[in-house]
Amino acid sequence: MDAYRQDDETELLAALKANEARAYEFMVREYSGRLLAVIRGILRNEEDARECLQEAFLQAFRAIERFEGRAKLSSWLHRIAVNAALMRLRSRKRKAEASIDDLLPQFDGNEGRIDPAWQPPREEAPPLEAQDRKEIIHEAIAQLPENYRNVILLRDIQELSTDETAAALDLTPGAVKVRLHRARAALRVLLKSRLEDL
Repeated sequence: MDAYRQDDETELLAALKANEARAYEFMVREYSGRLLAVIRGILRNEEDARECLQEAFLQAFRAIERFEGRAKLSSWLHRIAVNAALMRLRSRKRKAEASIDDLLPQFDGNEGRIDPAWQPPREEAPPLEAQDRKEIIHEAIAQLPENYRNVILLRDIQELSTDETAAALDLTPGAVKVRLHRARAALRVLLKSRLEDL
């Protein structure tokens, strides 16, 4: 029974702090799908993502007493899930940074661009539905190397600040800005090729 209202988390939070099993079941059922999607985007491995989701909920259950309700419960859970995914990434062996140079704009000897600027799809092409556009963007992001993909996921999709992204990825804010610039440039190239194929 969904007795808790999404627009007022007071009752749910009180029930969670009182260790009511029904409240925990509701929280898992209500937020699992969205959190799993976020974790999948970072880890790119279904089994790891599902294990990480369980870890994130366990962390939330253990910390619920300290949650003061200043942020929305969904925002708090989201942050725990992102941090759990990033911790799992850090625990993997560090790999050499992958290059995206092949996806960046190319220049000739006179500093002129070799690749033409991106053009919108031909007018006779049917407009893309919002869902189609979203899927194309997520598929293109998935093609980026992990070190660039995570920056763009956290900054542009999860809308963390540069400083928050830097702290989450153990980078300097300057490194985040450089990677984000390069990731966006590479993403434009990937999206250009995808849209031309439609």
